[in-house]
Amino acid sequence: MAKLSRQERVDIAKTRLLRILGKHQIAHMRTLEMKISDAGPFDQRIDPHILTEARNELVLAGEIQVHQAAPHRPPWYYLGNTQFATVQARLQQLETLQQAFSQQAVTSRTGQALEIAVYRTLADAGGIYFGDYTDLDAHDDSTLYSKKEPPNHLGNNRIPGDKLLDFLVSVGGDWAGIECKNIREWIYPEREEVKDLLFKAVSLDCVPVLIARRIHASTFLLLNKCGLIIHQTYNQRIASADAALAEQARDKDSLAYFDIKVGNEADARLTKFITESLPAALPAARAKYDQYFDLLWQYADNQIDYENFAARVRRRSQGVNEDFDPD
Repeated sequence: MAKLSRQERVDIAKTRLLRILGKHQIAHMRTLEMKISDAGPFDQRIDPHILTEARNELVLAGEIQVHQAAPHRPPWYYLGNTQFATVQARLQQLETLQQAFSQQAVTSRTGQALEIAVYRTLADAGGIYFGDYTDLDAHDDSTLYSKKEPPNHLGNNRIPGDKLLDFLVSVGGDWAGIECKNIREWIYPEREEVKDLLFKAVSLDCVPVLIARRIHASTFLLLNKCGLIIHQTYNQRIASADAALAEQARDKDSLAYFDIKVGNEADARLTKFITESLPAALPAARAKYDQYFDLLWQYADNQIDYENFAARVRRRSQGVNEDFDPD
């Protein structure tokens, strides 16, 4: 894919969008991302930001139509030469499932599922950490578990307001602040979830660690220079209580969330990250973090925008004047 131009990638995205909508009849963006960004031949997997660009062009050209029942509900896409009445029954089926999947009770349990998997790994590792689930043996995951959050300060460093990290971990004297984002969207460096993590981390003066289903390469390429440590799970954790719903959402002919993993037990990949990769990466990450702390703080505190932040990080990493590019 690296050898393809942006336009070539947009063209591949358009071809795949039209093909998939022809088979699927109607779909929302998370399903289209799963089928095009996460699946298919490797040379035809198109990242979500390019996929969005291609979709918008097809909508403007009338080759794809948009249906959105209400402003707070996700838009659905279907082929431009299709009468809405012919996909209405299909939409009702999929939208009912999507709404069930998006209920607050389900999303709350989903949010805890990844956090608990991380907590189990930290607890088994036996190191120094903050963030504790106190009643995992008291009931099943149909009811939310009780969590004792990590402190909002490390010494004199304090997170303003009521913001908290998911976990605080100490390895060899270095502190890391972990955030778990068990969401379907790919995480890009300009997303609010990233800025929120950076704000908490720089407030406590600890290395930021992001664990999420999919993290775009641009997030790594930019923020790894600044000390951010990332781990992709490649799965969305779903509570065991929602296993039946997860099975429906996983089906390739429904929402196609084929990556869903049921339960909150730690797996081998996550365990390796917490117990081996994170401790090994932390000293070098801390050195990078110290070198770019001022830019991280300015970006996290909205003193500079994303474009300015990314440009300054690039110039500093190249050892040139970071205020402007040469003519």
